[in-house]
Amino acid sequence: MTDIDPNTAEAPVKLATVRENIAAAEQEARRPAGTVTLVAVSKTFEADAVRPVLAAGQRVFGENRVQEALGKWPALREDFPGIELHLIGPLQSNKAKEAVALFDVIETVDRDKIAAELAREMKKQGRTPKLYVQVNIGSEPQKAGIEPKETVAFVARCRGEYGLAIEGLMCIPPVDENPGPHFALLEKLAKEAGVEKLSMGMSGDYETAVAFGATSVRVGSAIFGHR
Repeated sequence: MTDIDPNTAEAPVKLATVRENIAAAEQEARRPAGTVTLVAVSKTFEADAVRPVLAAGQRVFGENRVQEALGKWPALREDFPGIELHLIGPLQSNKAKEAVALFDVIETVDRDKIAAELAREMKKQGRTPKLYVQVNIGSEPQKAGIEPKETVAFVARCRGEYGLAIEGLMCIPPVDENPGPHFALLEKLAKEAGVEKLSMGMSGDYETAVAFGATSVRVGSAIFGHR
């Protein structure tokens, strides 16, 4: 008999808890129920670990790497209809073709080269994944993302020069800082840039993100456990 990974067995229970916490945070922030989308981050987990979460009704997932996602999601999509797949990791220009073909939402548009490559591929494939600009909200040298002060101009450039319909901003605050001010800044930048979607908040701070206006939260370890 094959041993069952305890993380896999517990994932649907943890998923239910996260959903309850999001609902409570929406209520506390006086936001309408169901306004925050849960993106279950399945990066580094095999298809067998994802299936119980799919079976529990979750349909929106996030992946960091194009190649890893290509290895597991085509088969999962055959078994489970209605999946929405988000790319939440850095995108290399040589992976733009595969990213446009596979993902429904690309959250990590962060430089002109990527914007141009995505525009080219989307036109070629006739496919229009939703696009978010990633903001390096804490101006950390080791992190991807456009600088906060350059965000509004970059969104305008994506729209004007490349014809991209940017609809949201995404950020990952510094791990050792209070995320609240960073979430507040992202919300301010979104208003200035004229975008409506805010992808912010992870396993440790998603309830705070809901209070600051997140429209989607990216939760991995609180559902799947730690690798």
